[in-house]
Amino acid sequence: MSKLQRVMIANGLLVMLVSMFAGFMLMFNLLGGFEIWPGQILEFSVYGTTEGWVRAHSGGVTNALLVMAIAFALPHVNVSAFQEKFLAYGFIYVAWSFTVFYWLGNASANRALTFGDNQLGESSLVSVLGFLPGLPSVVLVVVLLVIAVKGILSKKDQ
Repeated sequence: MSKLQRVMIANGLLVMLVSMFAGFMLMFNLLGGFEIWPGQILEFSVYGTTEGWVRAHSGGVTNALLVMAIAFALPHVNVSAFQEKFLAYGFIYVAWSFTVFYWLGNASANRALTFGDNQLGESSLVSVLGFLPGLPSVVLVVVLLVIAVKGILSKKDQ
């Protein structure tokens, strides 16, 4: 296994860990706290909505799996050394930027989907911080996937 693959898998696992924390936040949001004994809930509130925590949990898991799948596919993708690094670090960036987007989008009225106000709510510093890192990833992930597809289809049989 190459260094790039190890870095990708490690980052995929860390994104997965953060998505598991989003799963805990989902549980806390649904229960209104944490069950410390059967039937005994230590009540507290967490920011965000149930739907937002579902997205942060499932989206994080999906992005983590994407990074790890590309890591395992990397030796089979026929690309230059530069493109290989671009794929590796590009997918890592995409996974982390979407993770930030899910968490901060759940904390903002406009769900961090725009710089300004939108039909969901008003903009804020939190929404801008959630939107900014994810914005390039929307295009970047398409570019990365096209490079990977072209590389895998051009692989010469050995």
